[in-house]
Amino acid sequence: MEAPCASTLFVMPRTKLFNEEDVLQKAMELFWKKGYAATSVQDLVQALGINRASLYTTFGDKEQLFQKAFDLYRATNIAGLKRFFSHEPNVKQGFQKLFAMALANGASDADRKGCFVVNTTTELMPHDTTMRGILKKNQELFTGLFKDYLEMGEEKGQFARGKDLQALASLLFLIYNGIKVVTMTDPDTQQLLRSVKEVLSLLDE
Repeated sequence: MEAPCASTLFVMPRTKLFNEEDVLQKAMELFWKKGYAATSVQDLVQALGINRASLYTTFGDKEQLFQKAFDLYRATNIAGLKRFFSHEPNVKQGFQKLFAMALANGASDADRKGCFVVNTTTELMPHDTTMRGILKKNQELFTGLFKDYLEMGEEKGQFARGKDLQALASLLFLIYNGIKVVTMTDPDTQQLLRSVKEVLSLLDE
């Protein structure tokens, strides 16, 4: 039997020296802060702490990395929203708390990044057809979660039946995204909370 050649005997498998999840999280933060166009591959190399070859091999090109980072952001937010709603049995109070949290998070963000989804929409729409489908799906998912939460409140008798829950869910989704936009400036938080309270009074009618 032939002995294995030296190249076979001593070649060791190449292992990655970085955690893909950590790197993707850093990419998400960078794209969220700077936007797609303003983030160069060199910016990514420096921020992620990996070389270009590793970046391309693991994540693909800049566009592919952006989509993966954007998917991570969406998945994290959707999971967080589901978890939040599951711990808030009163629908009206739950929405009040959700909007108050959005305001507080925006105000405490020193970078004033706003919402990654909203930022991407304003930067890439209407020309990026790939992202158009992703953003539409994101809207449908969020609106669907809002509607499911409203239906739970209706079933528990927290407000009168017969309301157009789909329309209310869409309206609340618009307000939620609007809050993410205005927190990028220096909003009057109390005024916005009063506005939210007024909108939620629709559930009392």
